[in-house]
Amino acid sequence: MQVPCPCLASQVWYREDVSHSNPEGSSWSLLDTPGEVVQISCGPHDLLWATLWEGQALVREGINRSNPKGSSWSVVEPPGSENGVMHVSVGVNVVWAVTKDQKVWFRRGVNSHNPCGTSWIEMVGEMLMVNVGMNDQVWGIGCEDRAVYFRQGVTPSELSGKTWKAIVAARECDRSHSGSSSSLLSAGCFFGDEVRGSGESAPSDTDASSEVERPGPGQPLPAEPLDDSKNPTGSSASGPGAGRTAEDTTEDACPAEGSGAARPDTHPGPAPTPAELPWTNIDLKEPKKVPSHSAAGFPETTSLSSLGLLPLGLEEPYGVDDHPLWAWVSGGGCVVEACAMPRWFTVQAGLSPSVQTLSLSITPAQTAAWRKQIFQQLTERTKRELENFRHYEQAVEQSVWVKTGALQWWCDWKPHKWVDVRVALEQFTGHDGARDSILFIYYVVHEEKKYAHIFLNEVVALVPVLNETKHSFALYTPERTRQRWPVRLAAATEQDMNDWLALLSLSCCESRKVQGRPSPQAIWSITCKGDIFVSEPSPDLEAHEHPLPCDQMFWRQMGGHLRMVEANSQGVVWGIGYDHTAWVYTGGYGGGCFQGLASSTSNIYTQSDVKCVHIYENQRWNPVTGYTSRGLPTDRYMWSDASGLQECTKAGTKPPSLQWAWVSDWFVDFSVPGGTDQEGWQYASDFPASYHGSKTMKDFVRRRCWARKCKLVTSGPWLEVPPIALRDVSIIPESPDAERSGHSIALWAISDKGDVLCRLGVSALNPAGSSWLHVGTDQPFASISIGACYQVWAVARDGSAFYRGSVYPSQPAGDCWYHIPSPPRQRLKQVSVGQTSVYALDENGNLWYRQGITPSYPQGSSWEHVSNNVCRVSVGPLDQVWVIANKVQGSHSLSRGTVCHRTGVQPHEPKGHGWDYGIGGGWDHISVRANATRAPRSSSQEQEPSAPPEAHGPVCC
Repeated sequence: MQVPCPCLASQVWYREDVSHSNPEGSSWSLLDTPGEVVQISCGPHDLLWATLWEGQALVREGINRSNPKGSSWSVVEPPGSENGVMHVSVGVNVVWAVTKDQKVWFRRGVNSHNPCGTSWIEMVGEMLMVNVGMNDQVWGIGCEDRAVYFRQGVTPSELSGKTWKAIVAARECDRSHSGSSSSLLSAGCFFGDEVRGSGESAPSDTDASSEVERPGPGQPLPAEPLDDSKNPTGSSASGPGAGRTAEDTTEDACPAEGSGAARPDTHPGPAPTPAELPWTNIDLKEPKKVPSHSAAGFPETTSLSSLGLLPLGLEEPYGVDDHPLWAWVSGGGCVVEACAMPRWFTVQAGLSPSVQTLSLSITPAQTAAWRKQIFQQLTERTKRELENFRHYEQAVEQSVWVKTGALQWWCDWKPHKWVDVRVALEQFTGHDGARDSILFIYYVVHEEKKYAHIFLNEVVALVPVLNETKHSFALYTPERTRQRWPVRLAAATEQDMNDWLALLSLSCCESRKVQGRPSPQAIWSITCKGDIFVSEPSPDLEAHEHPLPCDQMFWRQMGGHLRMVEANSQGVVWGIGYDHTAWVYTGGYGGGCFQGLASSTSNIYTQSDVKCVHIYENQRWNPVTGYTSRGLPTDRYMWSDASGLQECTKAGTKPPSLQWAWVSDWFVDFSVPGGTDQEGWQYASDFPASYHGSKTMKDFVRRRCWARKCKLVTSGPWLEVPPIALRDVSIIPESPDAERSGHSIALWAISDKGDVLCRLGVSALNPAGSSWLHVGTDQPFASISIGACYQVWAVARDGSAFYRGSVYPSQPAGDCWYHIPSPPRQRLKQVSVGQTSVYALDENGNLWYRQGITPSYPQGSSWEHVSNNVCRVSVGPLDQVWVIANKVQGSHSLSRGTVCHRTGVQPHEPKGHGWDYGIGGGWDHISVRANATRAPRSSSQEQEPSAPPEAHGPVCC
């Protein structure tokens, strides 16, 4: 047990030998500190933090059971350089801090192994101080209203909680009156210009049916039905918990264990007896008369209008409708259940503190008459006011506006253009506790104010859009996906866009109750920006019987940055970055721009990526001066992108986004297709045309490619697989034999140099594998794919296809390559193999299906054309065919990079008969290799595939 203490000299002392049997300890010992300590906080276990005069936080490391004093100090910098840490409080696994500007901060990643944590996260609200309880529950004192707040939603999985709840904390003197006085006032004895007060005593047989609950802050109290316009209202709390209903503030819950304490700024003096004080009316208005029939049957009852208030003469530091101003709260002795709110802070029977200090000398008969009268009036008012609203559903917690701002919207009407709009994201909680959100878009058309709204539980994808001039993103719903017309919004800066994307993505996941690690059978995809998305299959649908339509699939973003990804149904996922670095999935989620509740606290690591930005220098032949940078008026820009439509100069070209930073100067790229001369120039007859590396008499234009490297540093659930750079990777979609026989999961790859590699030792417990096995080839390869039955196909850089023979679990590398002729006049660039189907993609975007594949002749007989305008294909373990299309029919915008699914794929019709269009707008890669739901295979199917017969097979390489 550790008991440190700061003294007036800003030193830290440690109390020796403190234990349960000796709580006072034996002696003090001085601990050296790197600065002057002004405040210290000790957690229930092994966390000890302090604050320094300079604003830094001080963390004691090395505290354990054998060394409770710890070993050393570590300094943690404050969240900002201008406002240092003023107050800190620690729990079991959390650290909360308040800076000098009253901002509240949560320390992420704090635990016994890392007491310093990793980073600061700013929380909503401003506090004077915070205090952490025994099980990481948090209390605080509001900065503006000086009210006591409790952090709701703190659980072991969400240590930062969700929202601040104001607690009505009554003082002991405010609860000193009991009996009928509390019962009377709780019945709602509040009138516009009538007397406010409470009785001194009452009979013990109080009618419990006359008691009603007091509304929370900001809601009107029950009043006399004769004058509803003058009802007094309760105090409305401001600060972090403002804008909540009575259900937020006085929420019923199980009583908490232990006890807490709160201290107001001032304490009232002793109260004189009521008999010594005169009657008075603090409203200074003529009281209204109560009809005589209201007291019929009670001749000894005094009219309500003849009574006034009896003040106790207390010098209260707050007004009639104000609450106490608290200065300190301590919950260090409390053990509050995560699902329970502290009930012992609720004010007695709905009384406001100021009203509880008042007392009236009235008789029991008068009290009974008033109680009956008020009950009748409230009953009549309830019937009158609620009779017309019985068909309405029960009200729930008041909605909370999370974020508002100004964006631009690509309008739906003609002429289509960007218009300035105001947007607001509203979150609310349903009666079943489920959270939902609505995004409102306020705009003006023809001088008329209108708005559009989107329920985020209907959003199927929220993706950034590749746009050179706008920081834009798109929201897809099933209807807008079918219309090929998403909601497009643009922010003024990239930081604003990232903030909106993170917040909207979190709200979408909360609305759909989709969080945490994705399913092993998820479909993975990557945008042209390198963002990673997953879509998990519906638990109610079988993938091979009822595939979910593309327009209804929900895509959520994962942390990290990749160029391509490959997965299988056992949870093994590999990715390759733009710099050809191989990465393996660790099982976490989040990272990158998804911090806090949207990210896991483990298996998140730093990830980097490097890519080149290319621009082109264009020149035209001049008979007098030769090649010059002065072109014809109809020519492309002399410094442009690859298409020549966008001007790009060395000085004006920036990294792709704020996340990227230059790491090299501009240099000539000699590796462009078509070849170059010694200076990097490519020649052609005109713009645009076919470029080649040597000048001829018919070449009147030339271009040169310049490249510059930039680097991105982010975080995500990925670990690097050194040391070989990869160009392509393929994992066997489903291999149940591997687990039963002890064989590893088959994984093949193509290195950056074109070598074919086979990874050994890959399993669900060791997805990174152990070593590489080189497979010999006679030329460099570009793409490779392994099917569900160990069929290995590959594409060489010259566009030809190959099949690897005799690949078994016991012989993972096979024995030889068989050459497969390419489609006529086409060069293949990618191949994907399922269970019985093989699809290939050529350089012109044509998709080909391999016919004639049988167990005895796995190489097939010929290629059959399926579709064009395809840039990526992925065949699943059930022969599902998914592609990324560059152009689809009926698309209004964002056609490039559309996710499509081949429909009608069956054993007797392996090619299918149509396409199901999904989301579009910048997708670059997709992998459906993990999406497998298969019936048990027969014993004949579980046998290793037989080698192709030599008589029918092609010539072995």
